[in-house]
Amino acid sequence: MSKAKTKAIPRAVIAGMAFVSGFCIMTIEMLGARILSPYFGGSLSVWGSIITIFMLALALGYLFGGRLSTRNPSAVTFAMFFIAAGVFSLPVILFADPIMRPIFMAIEDPRYGSLFAAIFLFFIPTSILGMISPYAVRLMVERQEHSGHMAGLLYFISTLGSAVGTLGTSFYFVLWFEVNQILLGTVAVLILAGCFVLLTHYVVNSSSVKSAQRQPKSA
Repeated sequence: MSKAKTKAIPRAVIAGMAFVSGFCIMTIEMLGARILSPYFGGSLSVWGSIITIFMLALALGYLFGGRLSTRNPSAVTFAMFFIAAGVFSLPVILFADPIMRPIFMAIEDPRYGSLFAAIFLFFIPTSILGMISPYAVRLMVERQEHSGHMAGLLYFISTLGSAVGTLGTSFYFVLWFEVNQILLGTVAVLILAGCFVLLTHYVVNSSSVKSAQRQPKSA
């Protein structure tokens, strides 16, 4: 008896997760200056450090996410990106002061101090978040001729999420909540998103297996 083929999660779920990843990336980035400002100030150079580290981390994430997507892509791995990004964002909440204080004491120039602090605080979770978009493209594409269209659609949705995250954080969240509360909410959203992908994957494939088992056997 042949085994039921594993099905991909619905495209609407993948597109929704691309929106979530873009939203969370910019939420964390917009809070970066607030987190670094007690030690390094809020100057343009501090913003330059944050933006540079986020861009480099995302570039590395895109590269590794694209490579991973060629090795038997699965919804489980896709879900793990969200959960891992959430877990690796926790040190920003729990250990920001212990990380920044020795850097502040060791490096007098706030330009380079903020650069190193941004590396230790944001580089790993942002790199993981960067893996999501190229991996999502691979999960969405069923035919090679549709790859350009799917890539454009997903990057549109992800960028739209980034725009909403930027406005939502800078216009509203920082007025309603403390920085750590916003970060905890972001971590919760990422972990819940990963769990939702896993649940969807389980439901889709359970339905597929039951459907295959109900089919009459050929003589």
